[in-house]
Amino acid sequence: MTTEPTPTTESTPTRRWRNLGWYVLLTALSILVLFPVYMTFIRAISGGAASLFQKKPSLLPVATDWSSFIDAFREGNLGAPLLRSLLVTAIIVVAQTVTSTMAAYAFAFLEFPLKKVLFALIMGTLLLPIEVTLIANVQTMFDLDLINVTDPTFGRTLTALTIPFLATALGVFLIRQGFLGIPHDLLDAARLDGYSDMAFLWKIAVPVTRPIVGSFIVISFLGAYNQYVWPRFAVKSNDYDTIQIALRNFLTDNPNQLNWGFAAALIAAVPVLVLLLVFQRQLVRGLTAGAVK
Repeated sequence: MTTEPTPTTESTPTRRWRNLGWYVLLTALSILVLFPVYMTFIRAISGGAASLFQKKPSLLPVATDWSSFIDAFREGNLGAPLLRSLLVTAIIVVAQTVTSTMAAYAFAFLEFPLKKVLFALIMGTLLLPIEVTLIANVQTMFDLDLINVTDPTFGRTLTALTIPFLATALGVFLIRQGFLGIPHDLLDAARLDGYSDMAFLWKIAVPVTRPIVGSFIVISFLGAYNQYVWPRFAVKSNDYDTIQIALRNFLTDNPNQLNWGFAAALIAAVPVLVLLLVFQRQLVRGLTAGAVK
């Protein structure tokens, strides 16, 4: 008795061609995404005057000058603004992660009056751009003497830069979606073992949804680090500029040194690159997670 081979839905050559097509597509998309970064790097290492008077953009460096990164960092005094931006970002990210996690747990596992109404109101704030609340926030900071034109201090400025962003509806939504994938039986079992809500949150719920929390940390970091509009109102002294404001002032003061501007932009992007490399796995898993098993 002979055994006939089981027919396959897709032959090996077809599968290979399909994989090749995906590789070509992904390569093309990668080139498309990375091309602006490449051009920024090319402009950064091109001589200032040479790049300024180029009639057509070149894909290769013109009058290569590798010292532009050192010159930009030194002439723009980017060290202090970079550290201040990282400090502000760290405070915002930690605060948003803690508040979002606790609020998400309440909306996912606890029962209280007007739960759905409150959640809908919180989600509604996602529809409000920063310009809608800008004037009210600025007035509030003035009333609290956190924005002081005559006597700006680092403490006041740091507080004004962080207070309006200590909580975010986006984090509540993302982390709540992850918590909803945790079976309630697990919560009941934990309570039988003597776990409180806080113990269950930090010892079980957060570790189970770590990819989603990690992806939110990346999103929160990017939002806080790239802020430009709010620091323009909150910072009243050049001594306390964040990196985004320092970049803008540096470009204004050096209009003929285009390569310095591009180099400074790449220097400012280094923390973002490091963060993406560190949280790459959590970011991909968090954004592609359909449910928590």
